[in-house]
Amino acid sequence: MKERTGKQRELIAGCLCAIGCETLYGFSSVFTKKATETAGTLALLGWRFLIAAAIMGVCALFGSIKIKLKGKSLRPLLLVALFSPVIYFIGETAGIALTTASESGAFLACIPVASISASALLLKKKPTRVQVTGILITLTGVLITIFVVGATSSLSFTGYLFLLAAVISYALYCVSVEKASGFSGAEITYVMLTAGAAVFVVLALTEAAIKGNLRELITLPLRNRDFLYAILYQGIGCSIIAFFLSNVAISKIGVNRASSFIGVATVISITAGALILREPFTPFQIAGAAVIIAGVYIANAEPLSG
Repeated sequence: MKERTGKQRELIAGCLCAIGCETLYGFSSVFTKKATETAGTLALLGWRFLIAAAIMGVCALFGSIKIKLKGKSLRPLLLVALFSPVIYFIGETAGIALTTASESGAFLACIPVASISASALLLKKKPTRVQVTGILITLTGVLITIFVVGATSSLSFTGYLFLLAAVISYALYCVSVEKASGFSGAEITYVMLTAGAAVFVVLALTEAAIKGNLRELITLPLRNRDFLYAILYQGIGCSIIAFFLSNVAISKIGVNRASSFIGVATVISITAGALILREPFTPFQIAGAAVIIAGVYIANAEPLSG
C-alpha cells in the first residue's frame, strides 16, 4: 500500500512538472514574437542562455542550489546538453527559418512520437497501448491547430533536414536524461545552460562581428525593452525553470509519459496569442486544443502503469 501511494505521488509530481514546463514554453511565443521583430534569433538565444547560466552560476556559488559534479563522470550530462539545447536549438532555429510555419510546426509536433520510439529502442521501455493512443490523438490535435492557419510548402530539403535533426535530438535528450539518473535535476539543468551559453554566445558574437554590429548586440537589452523582457522570461522561465521541470518530469514519470504533455505548449501558445497578441482564434483551433487535451488525458489514464 505504501509503495502504491509512493508511486502515485511520483506520478502526480512528475505530471505537474511536465504541465508547468509546457505552460512556460507555451507563453514564450508571446515574448519571442515581439523580440524577433527587431532582433535576430542568435542574439536572442545568446542572451537567453548567458542570463540563464549566469543566474544558475550565482545560485550555485551562494549555495541556493546544490551542484556536486566533482569526481563524477560528466559524459552523461554532456550528452544531454549536446542533444538539448545545442543540436535541438540549432536544428529548430535553422529549420524554422528555411521552411514555412505549417511545415516546421508539423515536424516539431512529431517529437512525442520520436521520443517514445527512442525510449522503446534505447531504454527498452515500450509504451502501453493507451499511451500510444493518447500521444497519437495529441499529435492529431497539434496538426489540426497548425494546418487550419494555412498549409504552405517551402520544398526546402535543407530545412527539412534541420527540423528532422531537431526532432531526433530532442528524443535523444529525453532518453539521455533518463539515463543520467545519478545526477539531480539541478545538476543536469546547470550543465545544459552552461553548454548553451558557451555555444550560442559564440555564435551570436560571430554573427554580430560578421555583420559589423557587435556594439548593437551588446547594448541590445538596454535599448529594446521587448528584447529585455524576452530574454529575462526565456532565460529564467524557459531555460532555468522549464528545463529543471522537464528534467524532473522525465526522471519521475519517464520519457513516454513526459512526452505526452508536449502538446500542452501548443494549447497555451494559441490561447496566449489570442488573448495577449489579439491573434485570430478559430473554431478549428478550439477543436484542435480540445483534441490535444483529450490526448494528454488518455495518455495518462493508467496511473500506475508504464
